[in-house]
Amino acid sequence: MRYLILGVTEARDETGAPLPLGGARLRALLAALALRAGGPAAAPVADLVDEVWGDDPPRDAPAALQALVSRLRRALGSRDSVRADPAGGYRLAAAREDVDLHRFTRLAALGAEQLAAPAADPAAAAATLREALSLWRGPALADLPEPARTSHAAPAEARRTRAARDRVEADLRSGATAPAALLPEIEALIHEHPYDEDLRAQQLRALRAAGRPADALAAYERTRRDLAEGLGTDPGPRLRALHAELLQAPAPAPAPAPPVPPQPRGNLRPRLTSFVGREPELAALAGDLARSRLVTLTGPGGSGKTRLAEHAAADQPGSGWLVELARLDHPAAVPGAVLSALGLRESSLVAREKTSTADPADLLVEHCAHRSLLLVLDNCEHVIGAAAELAERLLTHCPGVRILATSREPLGVPGEFLRPVEPLPPPTAHRLFADRAASARPGFTPADDPAAVAEICARLDGLPLAIELAAARLRLLTPRQIADRLDDR
Repeated sequence: MRYLILGVTEARDETGAPLPLGGARLRALLAALALRAGGPAAAPVADLVDEVWGDDPPRDAPAALQALVSRLRRALGSRDSVRADPAGGYRLAAAREDVDLHRFTRLAALGAEQLAAPAADPAAAAATLREALSLWRGPALADLPEPARTSHAAPAEARRTRAARDRVEADLRSGATAPAALLPEIEALIHEHPYDEDLRAQQLRALRAAGRPADALAAYERTRRDLAEGLGTDPGPRLRALHAELLQAPAPAPAPAPPVPPQPRGNLRPRLTSFVGREPELAALAGDLARSRLVTLTGPGGSGKTRLAEHAAADQPGSGWLVELARLDHPAAVPGAVLSALGLRESSLVAREKTSTADPADLLVEHCAHRSLLLVLDNCEHVIGAAAELAERLLTHCPGVRILATSREPLGVPGEFLRPVEPLPPPTAHRLFADRAASARPGFTPADDPAAVAEICARLDGLPLAIELAAARLRLLTPRQIADRLDDR
């Protein structure tokens, strides 16, 4: 059995198949037990009650916990999976290596040791740290209620940041990754930790190694200003030494890149309307894509997953390809849909496909094996199994491929990072309504009937698609008439 708590809590059997865990309380209990797996002591009853129910424990908490433990045993398929300790409390029958958090901790420490060793092997350290970071699928201990989640997750998140920084350092030293390719990830980490001087030093070194000394000097100046304004301090000795090196001598010219055949820029469509209200999500998604090769946007229909994915893909370097899966009638058609989106149906691969029994997925792997591209797999939920299988195959065999998926549920592929797309908050929803309403009725402003606009956005649960459809009705109706007719399908 494997237990996953770096993201939504999961339990997987020996074949890797997830076990149905039921509700939030059951997942919280499993997360609390897995957190202590392989430790010297059982989890005390009082601690488990706090971490499962938070500030709202049941009246007879020990009895309720015992009943929940029985449900968890049934879900895991064995009474021995959770053992009652004679001294009180409960213990998950699992080794520390069976829990992704503890495996991550071990691998992150090993990678740091490999990097700091006198005879360091940066490439080996980078591989170890990359394996460690791939275990993250979302926020750590996401199913624990507050404040337990924050107190337990904070050390894990800090170790994740250190591991990401160490992996960048290993890549910089090994030279296996082009310095320019590391910059988006470094900048995303700096956005999260603006006063981390080690990250700032990595940024300067990467810019210098990429043959951009002027940009490195400009980055140092931004760092100096940010430290002065935010902390009232000057850059430390390491940053000052790097700055002096940049001033004294130009960086060596980067080695010429091997010639590659020109690649199309993708098939992303130009948008005919403005993109309103998702600026924080776009910034966060840029960091997600820098750290993870598979990012899945989850959320209900109409929440704006597709628009967010398209805009995020358009902001990424390289080619981005949108694969629309909503119209597919059968899961087996998923590889063919990707082929069509990439334009391979009309390429020389077509003849080979017609004259042989080659699997479309094999053709995709062959095409993508030595290319760098971003695939946007849109609306995966009704072909989730086939989309997940293809995504895992491409990520395994095509190191230059990244995938941004949209779905109402996770794909469940190892290394997947989940980014929930929430409904718009009221101020943003009102702004979107006003933007679309101005197109339907020139001169309209929410101030014309603010109460009706607020009611429309609230009753439509802040869903962007619903708000856009409602705003389009302003050609014929007033905001109050629209609000009054929302119950009329």
